[in-house]
Amino acid sequence: MDVIYKEGLNFECTQCHACCRHDPGYVFLSAQDLEHLCAHFHVEAKDFVQKWCRWVDLGDGEVLSLREKKNFDCVFWDGGCTVYGSRPVQCRTYPFWENPLKSQENWHWEARYCPGIGRGKLHSREQIELALSQRRSAPVLRRNEL
Repeated sequence: MDVIYKEGLNFECTQCHACCRHDPGYVFLSAQDLEHLCAHFHVEAKDFVQKWCRWVDLGDGEVLSLREKKNFDCVFWDGGCTVYGSRPVQCRTYPFWENPLKSQENWHWEARYCPGIGRGKLHSREQIELALSQRRSAPVLRRNEL
């Protein structure tokens, strides 16, 4: 299979935090993400979900997402990520997600919003496939699974 990242892709986080702030969106949580965040805060899952999450219906059932602040910042944004060491796999693997990697056009479109795409360290095909694998192995938590 020919992939756009067969020779690797350059990416380096510029700490602009555009992926964490200002625009509406979802930070979906897997069971492992929820477990790590609960451990970070020393709380039970039901308490964490009640305080920091929302259920989102994407048409095939409700899935768990972090809440946003009124200005659309991530609930854990406060001058930086306050849960960085326990951040969800979605955050850890950005921008190496399925959709941006589908085509050069998608990758360049994503670069319009992320100044780190196309600069910095070359991430190998193996590293990118590991990020994709991490996402696939951590499916979004559905309401009936909690």
